[in-house]
Parts: sequence; structure tokens; C-alpha cells
Amino acid sequence: MSKITTELLLERAVPRSTRLRKIETLNLSKLQLKTGDLDPRLFSRLRHLQKLDLSDNLLDKFPNSLTLPDLRVLNCNNNKLEDVTALKQFPLLEELTYENNVYLTLNDDYKVIFLLQNLRLLNGKDITKLANQVRRVNSRKLTSKVTAHWEKFFRDQLPEKHTAEQVKSIRKKFLESVQTNVVYGPSSLSEFTRWRVKMIAEEFLSYSLGLELNTDPEPEEKMDENEDESAESPREAAEDMAQVTVTPGKRKRKHSKPRSRKKRSKSQANTKEEAAVNPRRSSRVQDDPAPEKPRTSDQPAKEAEQEAEETHKNGEQFPKGQSNRRSSNLTGEQKSQEQDNGVVNLTPVKNSKGKEDVSAEPLHFLQCHSKGNSREDFKTQLWSCVFEPLLDCGARKDPIVSSSRTVATCGGESVCLIDCETGTVLKKYKVATEEFFSVAWTTLTMVISDSRKKSHNILAAAGRRGIVKLIHVAADFCYGEIKAHKKPIATVCFSPTQETHLFTASYDKRIALWDIGIPDCDYNFKASQLLVLEALSIPLRLALVPPCPDQYLLAGCEDGCFAWDIKLDKEQKNRPFEAMFQFPDEDGAVTSSHRVDGLAFLNDDVVVSKSSKPGCIYLWSWSRSFDAKAKGCQRTVSAVMLAELEWSKTDLSYLTLSTCPAKAYVFCGDEKGSVWMYNLSNYTTAWSSAKGKRSDKRIPPTQILQWPELRANGEQLSEVLVNNVVSDPTFTYLVVLTSVNVTAIWKKS
Repeated sequence: MSKITTELLLERAVPRSTRLRKIETLNLSKLQLKTGDLDPRLFSRLRHLQKLDLSDNLLDKFPNSLTLPDLRVLNCNNNKLEDVTALKQFPLLEELTYENNVYLTLNDDYKVIFLLQNLRLLNGKDITKLANQVRRVNSRKLTSKVTAHWEKFFRDQLPEKHTAEQVKSIRKKFLESVQTNVVYGPSSLSEFTRWRVKMIAEEFLSYSLGLELNTDPEPEEKMDENEDESAESPREAAEDMAQVTVTPGKRKRKHSKPRSRKKRSKSQANTKEEAAVNPRRSSRVQDDPAPEKPRTSDQPAKEAEQEAEETHKNGEQFPKGQSNRRSSNLTGEQKSQEQDNGVVNLTPVKNSKGKEDVSAEPLHFLQCHSKGNSREDFKTQLWSCVFEPLLDCGARKDPIVSSSRTVATCGGESVCLIDCETGTVLKKYKVATEEFFSVAWTTLTMVISDSRKKSHNILAAAGRRGIVKLIHVAADFCYGEIKAHKKPIATVCFSPTQETHLFTASYDKRIALWDIGIPDCDYNFKASQLLVLEALSIPLRLALVPPCPDQYLLAGCEDGCFAWDIKLDKEQKNRPFEAMFQFPDEDGAVTSSHRVDGLAFLNDDVVVSKSSKPGCIYLWSWSRSFDAKAKGCQRTVSAVMLAELEWSKTDLSYLTLSTCPAKAYVFCGDEKGSVWMYNLSNYTTAWSSAKGKRSDKRIPPTQILQWPELRANGEQLSEVLVNNVVSDPTFTYLVVLTSVNVTAIWKKS
């Protein structure tokens, strides 16, 4: 390792110098320098240094007292920087570059712009206009919000004559509350917003109210890394195409300047390619057995995207400086004056009784998986979506913070990350020869440098090729892949208790459990197969049993519903199913041979499944059904039914369901583009009792969200199948994936 000495500084000066105080330009690149090598006592002698190159080193942060009073230009490219706030010690800095520091995000760009008032160029881009927005407009709005929050919720809590203990308590509560509840701009800038809100709140308490700034200072809270990194909004590419409104927005992380949050309207999205083969139907895959009833609307459409993928080490990388990205806006602001513009017409949302219901409103209808960026692509099918977990909820229970608004969607050759509030496609990842069928999140504690650890969200994506892609979203980097199966993977899911354990269900009639390992700081990792669960038919849906996720796995398959023992304390690696469940059929008898294309847990015991009986969804008890198996030791057991939900009469398969356990909701789409919603909170208590009786009558939907009239190129979109519908954990947003390449986002009022 190179150590910095006086001789080294004199030698690396440009031009070489004989005295440190005379050096104006210094090149310390490619020396494998770490933070501890930057000796403040030595650097304090560089009083006239104006240009410093520290690129291609191993710096993870800056010491707080380098004392370079005249520094104007700083290059920190290709390091491992994690924080930029120490750069405020260089107030005269005018030009700064720190590209290829994978842990720095758009939030850091905004912090630097605010802290360095003289900064003109950031990563080679002029930031003059953005700087005004960040330093003035943004600050004014946040100050107004912080002040209003104090006036509304805290002013009356502080007595005129207050003690030091009361001041300490009210300060702590206010800082926690204001960071949680003051929201401004897109979620991709939430860390910067909270950072500024805390700063403004402390100044407000100190200068306006005379409360001590440093009384029991709170550590700055960590933010969701995905939100940090997903700050890029899509590239602007305004293009005039017939009767489809496009609103441009730039996507920039590398090689582009930071942008104002206001440049992207909430209905914008990227059009990109995608291909949809029905991952639930073996007829879509060569050499696989075909189901009895093909869906006429399942049209394979392999997509080819025009943007190049950056490659790095052993994986693909998210496009960083995105170009030629288009945002296809199928809806405007959903206002009445925009409904007659020939682009999109929305009909009122009605509930099952025909009355208008405003409990949920449509926010965005996005075409972000288009084949070849084509606005004419209404054939690509979308299959899976899952909300990103938050990295730091801590003790904060506020629903604004306990639930993410970023969702990953997949279909065709691409995986997209979408901000549900703004409708912005934050990131897009594609593999030209892939057709993605499923995505799943996990949070890994990774070693980043100097043996320090940090939590990061990892996205797994899989599909037709039988390969699992592992994507470190915060770093815009697909760091590896697992060749899990020789046939397509229908669905994947992570264990909620073992962060590295991933289940993959394949058309080869096997479910594999993998330990994906934890990548080191160079993204080296080792994956290993732990179990292989043998199925009698293609597994379509997976559900780990909530009370014992390390012990039992449920799977809905083409030919039934099965349970496996997945405990790893046994030597047997290949395992047959433990139990097969029987359900009522159309004739009133019971059957175990039926396609189960919808499966989820409503709570720790109640299973929701959709299978052989048209027009209904089953709710049944896991514990009572499996207990019956234990008593008789038989492999085939009857599911203990709790209720049936009234649903569409369609005989189409692969329209899957989902649940929101926190709100006791069940969601399922139909063949007409509608979403059936069931609020079962009034039933769960009765079902949980040991002798809970079955509901005799079918439970009707609480509400049906009807598909609005969407028009593109003057024609109404028709034959819309809802392949999947998922809510975030707090049921704030509802994401609907369709067979016509449209992602619909609803928001609960």
C-alpha cells in the first residue's frame, strides 16, 4: 500500500515542486490510497493547492480536516466513497467529479450541490439551474413544511415555562416526526429530503425557538438504498407519435447532471421492449406439456431493446447514462379536462353495486415494457410485481415510512423499477434473450470495505432461460447469475427468515432451494443448492407457511396443491411432497387433481387459493388441514374450508391473486381488466377460533375496480386480462399487470 509522504507529494505535483506550499496541481491517482492515508497534518501544508486528482483509489470517505482552503477542482472517480458531506470543508470548490463510486446516488448529488455554494460543474455537467432549485426553491418549500408541521402538531405541546427535560423530549419527538411526515419530491430523493428536513428542523428549533441544537443529538437515519440509487428518472426523448402523449424526462446517474425533481410528471414512464410468453403455461415453452385450454390472448412477442447494456465483471449492469428512453403516457393527470384529448378516456370507477366509489383512484397507466420502445406494442404480457422492502424502518411505525412505494415489475425481456406515486420508471434492466416471469426481493448485509457491513436490497429475476439474475439495484449492477434449471422458471421467492435462501419453481417439475451467498466487496459470491423438491406437475405459485417458513412450503401446481417439508436438519436432499390437498369441485365432490394458479396466505393460518371451481376463490385453514394429515399419516388430505369468495365465472387460468395481510384484503383480477377486492377483516376473528365455522354463503367482493376506457391511437384497448395485482404492505398503492403491456397503478384515497 502506498503511503503519502512529503517526497511523494513533491514528486506527484504538476509540475514537480520543491516546496509543498507552492503546489497548485497534484495528481494522487492510482496509488491504492485509503482514507487513513490522507494525513490532515501533511495536507494542511498544501495551502495553495487548487486541483487535486484522487481518482482510481480505495477511498470510502474524506477526513473532516484536510484543510485545503484554496481547492477549486477535485476528481474522486473510481473510488468506494459512501458519503459526500465531508466535502463541505472545501467551500471554494467549483468542479467535482465522483463517477463510478457505486454507493453514491442522486441524493448525494443534491447534498453536494447544497453544501458547496460555488460548485458549477458536477461530473462534467453544468448544474447552475439545478443548484438554484436545490439551494433556494427546495429549501423554501421544506422550511414552510417544517414550520407548518411544528405549528400543527407540536407548538401547543411545549409549555411557556419549560424544563430542560421537556425541551429534550419535545425536540426528539419533533425531529422524528418531521423526518417521517414531511414529504417532498419523488421517493428517489427521499434521503436528501430527510437530510435537509432534519437540518432545517434543527435550525428552526435553535434560532426560532431557542431550543438547543445539540441536546441529545439524534444520529442521522439511514435511508432505503434502493430509493437512493433509483433516483434517476428516464431519458428525455420527445417524439411525435399519433395520439399518444409523451412527456420527456431525463435519466441520469453517470455522465449526466443531476436534475430537478419537478422535471418528471407523475404519469411518465419509459417505453421499452418486452416479450411475453405465459410463464404459467407449459404450452408456451418448447418440449413442455400443454394445458387443456390455451388463452387466446397469450401472444409471444420477443422484445429487442435498442439501448446498450453496460457490462461489468461477471454480470450485466443497469444502463447508467440512459439514452433513447421514451416515456409513454397513457393517461394525463386524470382530470376531466384531459379526458377528451383523444388519448385516454377514463370511465368512473364503480363498485359491485353500481355506485361510484372513490376509495381508490387511478394514478398511472404505463407502457414501460414495450418491444423495441414501440408505442404500438399492446401485446407484451406482464407477469410479476413485488414492492421493494425498506432497509430502515427502525422504531418508526408511521405507514409512510413502513412501506415502500417502489415496485419491481417484469415482463418480456425487461425488469422495471417504478415509483408508484410519480409514475416514474426509475430503472430498467433487460436481457435480450430472456423473457422474465418472476421477481423477488431480499436484503443482504454486505461487507463493503474495511470489514464494515451495510444492508442492501437485492432483486432476483428469472424466466424462460431457467437462469436467476441477481441485481444489486443500488449499484445499478447485475453482479451474477445462477443457472438454476434447464427449463423455464415460473416463479421465485425468498425466505423471510433466511436472507440468502431462494426458492425457484420450474417447468422441470422441481422446486429448488438455493443459498445465493453474500457477495464480497468485489461481488464475488458462491451459490449452492440445498434442496430439490419433486412435484407431480409444473409448480405455478409458492407460499412459505408464515408460522414456520423454515419448515413447510406450499405450492400451487398444474395438477394440485402440495406441501413439502423443507427443514434442513435432514440428510435427504431430494424430497417428495409431504401432503396433497383436496378441494371441492363443480359437482360438489372433492378432487386433488386441478390447476392451482393462485396461492397466498391471508394471515398465519388462512390460505387463499384459486383452482378448479369457476367463479370462486377458496379460503381454508392450513393448521387444521395439515393436522388432519398428521393424525392419519395420509399424504392426501381434504382442505378444511373456511369460506368461498365470489369471483368471475371465467374459465381462463393464470389470473393470479394476492393478499395484504396487514389489512386483511384479497385481490384478484379478471378477464375484463377489473380488480376484485375483498376486505375480510370482519371474518378473520371467527376463522381463527379452534371451532370456527365455515361461512355458508359466498362472500361478495367489497369493491370491484373496473378497467377504465383507455384509448391509444384513437382505438380503445380491449380484451384486457389482469395477470397479477399486488398492493404494498399498507395498501396505499395497487399495481395491476395486464396482458396488453399496461401497468396500472391505483392509489387508495
